[in-house]
Amino acid sequence: MKILVTGGTGFIGSALINALKQHDVTVLSRDPAKASQNLGSRINAVASLDPFDNLDDFDAIINLAGEPIINKRWSPQQKKKICHSRWGLTEQLVAKIQAGSQPPHTFISGSAVGIYGDQKDTVIDESFAISDHVNHDDFAHHVCQRWEDIALEAESEQTRVCLLRTGIVLGKHGGALAKMLPPYQLGLGGPIGNGSQYTPWIHLQDMVDAIVFLLETPAAKGAFNLTAPEPVTNKVFSQTLAKSLHRPHIFFTPAFVLKLALGEAASLLLEGQRAIPSKLEALGYNFRYRTIDVALGDIASA
Repeated sequence: MKILVTGGTGFIGSALINALKQHDVTVLSRDPAKASQNLGSRINAVASLDPFDNLDDFDAIINLAGEPIINKRWSPQQKKKICHSRWGLTEQLVAKIQAGSQPPHTFISGSAVGIYGDQKDTVIDESFAISDHVNHDDFAHHVCQRWEDIALEAESEQTRVCLLRTGIVLGKHGGALAKMLPPYQLGLGGPIGNGSQYTPWIHLQDMVDAIVFLLETPAAKGAFNLTAPEPVTNKVFSQTLAKSLHRPHIFFTPAFVLKLALGEAASLLLEGQRAIPSKLEALGYNFRYRTIDVALGDIASA
């Protein structure tokens, strides 16, 4: 296939590019030279969508680009950046898909479990009635809902749309776990707040494999929870991480400390979603890492 990928130099994107070796891949990047250097010369890197009147030359689009949502406090300026980096590019892609006569057959676009808001210990699959149960002032929900609504405008008889409602992606060399490892390695790790909030997680390998699975499964469309089948509470996650690193588990981070440090963005760590991947499994995807102990054990030994 000829595939256009956005966000290809990121933590998930670079691992995905590696899994798409048999395909003809074009990556949209602000720095094409650096992208080619990092991802290999077989990748065609472009700086802009402007040269394309439409996207008829591509069989599929995988849209993973977006400003990291947890790295900084949510100032009004940062919120604007988070939104624009997702909505603006997705609008561009949709417009280019709609402009063609033979558009890509598949558009896979990012989202996150944050669309569900804080749902305590309620088990959530893709049939969850979001509009009935979510506080619409919740920023993460607002970002994801609009992002999904824009992406779905690309849907037609010729193009199917898959939305990736992603949990915390676990891998050693990037993402959330890379930031968490240092304190745990020093024996300073522990739960966040009271630790009862659910942590919907997925191993990087399953994240990549699931995207490829959706790409290659014509029946797949709509929203998918990209989360492992067995979400755990933050306390269990924390205990398992400490155990996999052979470190003590005696400290905890009080909620007020996180709120002081991160402001409104602390909600991403203090709230949670017990999200399960019902649609992925129903289509026949088999998770390589179903349980948190196996996933973290693999990463710790890497």
